[in-house]
Amino acid sequence: MDLSIFASPEAWISLVTLIFLEIVLGVDNIVFISITSNRLPEEKQHIGRKLGLAGAMLSRCIFLCFASYLVHMVAPLFTIDLGFFAHGFSVRDIVLLLGGAYLIYKGIDEMRDVLALTEEKASHSEEHKAKHQIGLGQAIGTIMVMDIVFSIDSVITAVGLANYLIIMILAVVIAVIMMMVFIDPISDFINKHTEMKILALCFISVIGILLVLDSLGINSGIEVLDMHMEKLMVYFAMVFAFVLELIQMRWSSNFAKWKQEVASTSANDGTVGKMACEEASADVKAVEAGDASKGESE
Repeated sequence: MDLSIFASPEAWISLVTLIFLEIVLGVDNIVFISITSNRLPEEKQHIGRKLGLAGAMLSRCIFLCFASYLVHMVAPLFTIDLGFFAHGFSVRDIVLLLGGAYLIYKGIDEMRDVLALTEEKASHSEEHKAKHQIGLGQAIGTIMVMDIVFSIDSVITAVGLANYLIIMILAVVIAVIMMMVFIDPISDFINKHTEMKILALCFISVIGILLVLDSLGINSGIEVLDMHMEKLMVYFAMVFAFVLELIQMRWSSNFAKWKQEVASTSANDGTVGKMACEEASADVKAVEAGDASKGESE
């Protein structure tokens, strides 16, 4: 292993760029892991997320070891020509098509569970609990399979940006370790706030639609940060919706605190008023009693 490559600034620029891209392109993966791990028993969710990311890191590193073959994944295997639509399907296209279709199904299915209150019912019924929860092995396997879909573009991008395998693998490892640090608070936040979970499910479904369209060769053709413009626009829209949701949650929290303060103040004012009335009534009675006794003496 030749480490002398790190003496050049180009190597460090490639490393930092790849780490950034791995994290950005891994956002949808984190959301998927959060939703999938939520189906695990509570005591296994932490280990499920960590093992899922570890498996994702392993699969990406294996991909990178066969980097020379990945270039051929974009070569068409067969072509479908319907007259109005013609497209040559490569291995990448097939994987994106199947993965995108699964994400659409997963997003819609999970949304139905949210609307049907499946998770809430699972906490009170063994029957619903059995339907809602999955095993640790099933969760890790699902996460690893879907990471193959999510990692195709990032791995091909890494092959194009870096000339050395050690830089590509190091970028993947560092990015996944950073994801491991933040995956638990992100997952807990999504799962504790239903509105955020619904937003995440919409994000997963839209990403699935984009993957299907990309597999069919339907895209803008404009790339920014090695991502098609439409995917970047979806990311921006989801960030915008996320910020709006945070503002709404903060307003709701402040409004609830204000109502409590008003209720507490009103209760205290009512108590003071009642005491004042009782004291005034006692004074009146005392005065009346004094006048009565005075009259009797006269």
